[in-house]
Amino acid sequence: MGPHPAVAAIRLAVRRVLHDVLREWQDGSPASGTAPLVLAACSGGADSMALASALAFEAPKLGIAAGAVTVDHGLQEGSAARALEVAGRLRDLGLDPVDAVGVTVGRGGGPEAAARVARYAALDRAAEQHGAAAVLLGHTRDDQAETVLLGLARGSGIRSLSGMPPVNGRYRRPFLRLDRDTTRKACLVQGLPVWDDPHNADPAYTRARVRHEALPVLEKSLGKGVVEALARTAQLSRDDADALDIWATRAESEVRDPDGALDAERLGELPPAVRRRVIRRAAIAAGSPAGSLFARHIEEVDRLVTGWRGQGPLHLPGGVEADRRCGR
Repeated sequence: MGPHPAVAAIRLAVRRVLHDVLREWQDGSPASGTAPLVLAACSGGADSMALASALAFEAPKLGIAAGAVTVDHGLQEGSAARALEVAGRLRDLGLDPVDAVGVTVGRGGGPEAAARVARYAALDRAAEQHGAAAVLLGHTRDDQAETVLLGLARGSGIRSLSGMPPVNGRYRRPFLRLDRDTTRKACLVQGLPVWDDPHNADPAYTRARVRHEALPVLEKSLGKGVVEALARTAQLSRDDADALDIWATRAESEVRDPDGALDAERLGELPPAVRRRVIRRAAIAAGSPAGSLFARHIEEVDRLVTGWRGQGPLHLPGGVEADRRCGR
């Protein structure tokens, strides 16, 4: 008999990603005799423990070294001891190296955003220290649905609705097509102990409210399948956003003057979605930080193209100034 269907599902998802990592590694012509290292980011919860177990099972069959990183955010009593316990479980799975890393969480952008920034910084450091080819993250289809709802609430456009990408630099998310129940079942049948972070159920956190309040209400009102539909929306939105980005990249070269200014007339002939992408790219290239450049900033600059009434220059984040002079 083969493995339980849930275990088979998580292993297949990880195997597919490892094949991609191995192919990219081989295409990069690494030194003879070396093997890529792949790390799993693991909090000790069901999603990431399932991820770590699948990585430990699949990586050796492909000649890939497999390790893990667990991050102690220091936000709960006993968190350091818990991180060491999780690290021990990861080593018991056969993963090596395994790092338990403590971080200091700042205050910028709210507690969730600050914890995320600290966590990814720690993962980046671990990946660079060990020379890892990739870091696997345990986000599931349910996490993707929550991300789409949060993006919808922010009203920040189609890119926000595209959710989390399956591949983002060194980061890979094998489980975006699997639901949370599958990862929990996989841990249960393998006898893997898991830790349920109380923050995930704390209504003080926005994502926890979406998970335990908003999504259940939607499913009660609209019927089952809301999570799948939101995840599908993420993929469709990502495809559309990628296409528009490619269009904007090509259009930018056609509307830029030799000195870098944008031709207002040619810019105005572009569809709004493409034109605003060109404007955003130009603002970032001029020094405006992407994370501080919001839709309202781009809309204000867009009015210099579509609603020109002789208005004065606009001040954008990063000390960048947008002005219209002589049709540019």
